[in-house]
Amino acid sequence: MLYYITGGERSGKSSYAQNLALQLSDSPFYLATSRIWDDNHRKRIDRHIADRDKRWTSIEEEKELSKVIPENTVVVIDCVTLWLTNFFVDTKNDIEKSLYQAKSEFNKLLTLNTTLIIISNEIGMGVHATTEIGRKFTELQGWMNQHIAKHANKAILMVSGIPVEIKNSK
Repeated sequence: MLYYITGGERSGKSSYAQNLALQLSDSPFYLATSRIWDDNHRKRIDRHIADRDKRWTSIEEEKELSKVIPENTVVVIDCVTLWLTNFFVDTKNDIEKSLYQAKSEFNKLLTLNTTLIIISNEIGMGVHATTEIGRKFTELQGWMNQHIAKHANKAILMVSGIPVEIKNSK
């Protein structure tokens, strides 16, 4: 089962995804995709880990998500935007190469016997990026979001803390 949770910044995506995971499992996994950029970022990540109770198992992986997800579990993947950033930086902002690599890894996730709750951002709904790199990343994010949503069993758009179901094809 694949749940796709998307929306704007601070729209309630993570809270919704974590509550859903706890409804589905007494011991869910939380897979953080963020690269640790500096000590302040590490402290922020440590705070997020501390915010989750003992029912959660935390995993950190920057790109190869399929290698760290245990079978027969419920896993929150947070988030596609940070995950794509890792590909985008490593390919020196090459949209095509980043999209190919991300889709290839995502497609491996589809073969796992697990429940995935994937969080993403709708960055293209906001202000138009002022830099070329920003515009390229917005395109990359939009194309990857479409790919994930296409394969999702359920898709939820979070708006001001309210979940709006946009796809349900159990």
